[in-house]
Amino acid sequence: MNPVVHFEIPYENRDRIAKFYQSAFGWQLQMLGEDMGNYVLATTAQADAKPGAPAGAINGGFYPRNPDWPAQYPSIVIAVPDIAAAMKTVASAGGEVLGEPMDIPGVGKYVSFFDTEKNRLSMLQPLPMMAGA
Repeated sequence: MNPVVHFEIPYENRDRIAKFYQSAFGWQLQMLGEDMGNYVLATTAQADAKPGAPAGAINGGFYPRNPDWPAQYPSIVIAVPDIAAAMKTVASAGGEVLGEPMDIPGVGKYVSFFDTEKNRLSMLQPLPMMAGA
């Protein structure tokens, strides 16, 4: 089973969206630079969740809208062990892969796709975890 590991939400105004989610939900946000696409990394849960915290809580991020990208709506990211194989599986299941995987430095390979209902989601093949980390 491939888990949901991340969410993404597009933004028009980076400072405005960061202020909203910090104020409304207390999320910790990290503003990344141009080398990381002006991404805003959102931490919504602590790594060692306290009793009563929702099981499977995930973190996410915000990205700038781009007129060249399709279907920029809130979406989820699904972890897969092999992105090339997962792309073939998505296509054979009736989905549509949107372009080629891109490398996200320090994270892994990422590609978006449409499911059969034209919902935009994404897949991530995370970099291998370092032994002993």
